[in-house]
Amino acid sequence: MAYREIRVIGDPVLRTACDEITAITPQVRSLVDDLLDTVDEEGRAGLSANQIGVSLRAFSWNLEDIGVGYILNPKIVDLSEDEYQDDDEGCLSIPGHFFPTRRAWYAKAVGVDLDGNEVVLEGEEITARLIQHEIDHLDGHLYIDRLDRAVRKKALKAIRDL
Repeated sequence: MAYREIRVIGDPVLRTACDEITAITPQVRSLVDDLLDTVDEEGRAGLSANQIGVSLRAFSWNLEDIGVGYILNPKIVDLSEDEYQDDDEGCLSIPGHFFPTRRAWYAKAVGVDLDGNEVVLEGEEITARLIQHEIDHLDGHLYIDRLDRAVRKKALKAIRDL
């Protein structure tokens, strides 16, 4: 187990879609340990594998309401269609910046754990935001990609100083 350095915007791994995990190898077990160690810090809600330089479909979370956990090969299976949230969103890979980002109010993702058991992660507000944010990472997207045009322009200008 190890605490891993967070990759920041500009690193190509963040813009590359992650590969499905096809076998539970010692490397995948080590990745999960590293994700759990690295997300388990004050102020961290979620962490995708590519944020620590590994292009595999896995992420961890650390939310007060549900604790610390992880999911492998997550897929969003349900999103609220009529209810949205527009709160500020931040990202460990874009440190110090927060911008209003529209997300579904409710989200549900399904994946597996290291033993092949189904993992269901679902919730509203911050949990829904986390699910959508981390799966975006696994698809090679950053939350700034979802910003309204005017806000995105402001965000990109602010981020250039990183």
